[in-house]
Amino acid sequence: MELSVKNVGETSEYARLLSSLLIPGDIILLNGDLGAGKTTFTKGLAAGLGITKNVKSPTFNLIKEYHDGRLPLFHMDLYRLEGIGAGDLGLEEYFNRDGVSVLEWSQFVTEDIPSDHLIINLEKDDKHDDWRKIELIARGPHYEQLLNRFGELAV
Repeated sequence: MELSVKNVGETSEYARLLSSLLIPGDIILLNGDLGAGKTTFTKGLAAGLGITKNVKSPTFNLIKEYHDGRLPLFHMDLYRLEGIGAGDLGLEEYFNRDGVSVLEWSQFVTEDIPSDHLIINLEKDDKHDDWRKIELIARGPHYEQLLNRFGELAV
């Protein structure tokens, strides 16, 4: 599924909409260049989950946890793991908890990610600074159903 957005507000709104469909154990991989909108998308997910704390990219902490919403949110920025992998970070423990795991720069830990997950690719538009193409890809039956329901809501 592909979406075109023209501003940060639209990116956040689609993320809020998606958050209404998330359940404990969901895993979302956010891909895109620096400044593509990964953290903006995560902020929209957090707002949709009812999280009131300010969501920031966990670049230096690697993982930030937010527990004040409908579901906990585990926000991971794995950029600093390029070339070294997740090692003993314990990602599988997050995937098996009662929250939603959002991974930025997941390509650095592919061997640690369950085969069923949702991929969200964010791509900047060459001509317009605020425009983005958002591509959602389901891996596994649960995420295929989730995307079908999301598509009905996003019309």
